Amino acid sequence: MTSEALQREEQQEASVGLSSTADGRRVPSAWARARGRLPQEDPFIGWSAALALGLLALFLRLWRLGTPREFQFDETYYAKDAWALLQNGFVRGYVDDANDQILSGTTTDLWTEGPSMIVHPEVGKYLIGLGETLFGLDPFGWRVASAVVGSLMVVVMVRLARRLTGSTMLGLVAGLLLMLDGLHFVLSRLALLDIFVAFFLLCGVACVVNDRDWYRRRLARLLPSPPPASSWGPVRGLLVRPWLLLGGISFGLAIGTKWTALYPLAAFGLLAWAWSAGARRSFGVRRAWLRSLVADAPTAFVHLVVVAAATYLLTWTGWLVHAEEYEQHLSSTQYTQFSGSGHCDGESFVDDAPDRDARWPTATEPDASGLGEVTQSLRSLWYYHRDVYTFHTHFLNCSTHTYQSQPSGWLLLNRPVGVAADTGIEPGTRGCTAPAGSDCLRQVLLIGTPMIWWAGIVALAFAVLMWVGARDWRYGVVVAGAASTWLPWLLYDDRPIFLFYAVLILPFVVLALTLAIGRLIGPGREPTTRRTVGVVLAGSFLVLVLLNFAWFWPILTHELLTHSAWLDRIWFSRWI
Repeated sequence: MTSEALQREEQQEASVGLSSTADGRRVPSAWARARGRLPQEDPFIGWSAALALGLLALFLRLWRLGTPREFQFDETYYAKDAWALLQNGFVRGYVDDANDQILSGTTTDLWTEGPSMIVHPEVGKYLIGLGETLFGLDPFGWRVASAVVGSLMVVVMVRLARRLTGSTMLGLVAGLLLMLDGLHFVLSRLALLDIFVAFFLLCGVACVVNDRDWYRRRLARLLPSPPPASSWGPVRGLLVRPWLLLGGISFGLAIGTKWTALYPLAAFGLLAWAWSAGARRSFGVRRAWLRSLVADAPTAFVHLVVVAAATYLLTWTGWLVHAEEYEQHLSSTQYTQFSGSGHCDGESFVDDAPDRDARWPTATEPDASGLGEVTQSLRSLWYYHRDVYTFHTHFLNCSTHTYQSQPSGWLLLNRPVGVAADTGIEPGTRGCTAPAGSDCLRQVLLIGTPMIWWAGIVALAFAVLMWVGARDWRYGVVVAGAASTWLPWLLYDDRPIFLFYAVLILPFVVLALTLAIGRLIGPGREPTTRRTVGVVLAGSFLVLVLLNFAWFWPILTHELLTHSAWLDRIWFSRWI
């Protein structure tokens, strides 16, 4: 480095207030840290450990995956919709006894002529249908995609936590916590959409975090030396950001499974821009926030939002190809299928909805051709989205469900969901060993591992303190993720919503716990009293999580239990 560059770096260090280490050494500047190679643990060991844990997770999730041999909870919709989607190119309605026919091995003559109204996008159903195509239209076939994706999610979690902490061990801690959570485990064994949303969302977050490191390295490489304080820093060399591009695709696939991923997309889009501005500031750029708003915000918007929107639109290709079917049969969807009969506090469900006799304009227009046909199909898709939005905002508000729960209590596991139950098994029959006067039962309960969620409340509070007080950017990932996946649901607590929606919060609960464990153990590797105590406490917590998961295993996997053994696992009356 030239003397001029060295002098400029010293000026930069003074301007940003760099600190010293505990032994008095000066902390290198952001420019020096980004250009230098930080010591990292062996990547082969890191990847091998992550994949090994993922394979263990897959083994647990595939164990007796086809049991129980029935449609569990909303599998009755998604399993059949997925099969119809891949067989016909669009989701068709089905005959009244379709469930019985499918479970008896029949896979033909199940469908009605017209398309069926679906209220969630199609990515998750495509993946469920892929499993059915490979393994058949049976419980194993429609659940196997969830098992694979849930296991891959464990691998992504290990890699993300490893990047945040720099420790393979802590990465494995995060993966282990995710693998041993009951909510994640059961959703990985059901043909529901939520595990797919959670997976793509976690991939998107990991890409945004990777982009933060990539951006800083790129910024440093484009600077021959620390920039003068008046410099904007590089702009043109940062217009293409590959990790953000992959993040946009991942978020698009998440939204293409359920719209709830829109909120974290917005949160992490803002976080990506804030990290870019912070990088410029740490490199000595003055008015970095304003300059980054011009130089980086449009790039982040295109890579994340525009790419996500394009990806989302592509996921509707099958719908667009068959737009005429929807125009013909479902152009008044929100009335012909959901209007009805109920009242809430004396008011009709549809009192504030549009005209009951309205139809999509495209349903009465002559069929176009060429580019006009594409435009017409896109307009029909827009009207379809309007109808789906009407369904979610009008026709569920007055509904109730046995297993609905208030989102304010999700972190406390306030109301689990019973997705399957076989009760009243008499003693001496079907393996039941209960005493006379009692009985046995089997159940699959959608519930998180209490040790993880209840400790996670404390860890999330600690994350807020560390982000605001210590300005540790890693805790920003936790806070932004947890807030954007949880708080929006508080706006919809007047309609039936369920605890398993909280699986989107789970990765950030796990990251909060992992960062807290890392803080508890400390950064040093030398044996000290503080480190020994931290390792003992962290290890004890992990053992308790493992024991807690093992204790709940029978009610997560439809195992046979006596009534008293079942009650030992139902800790609160609200869990029944």
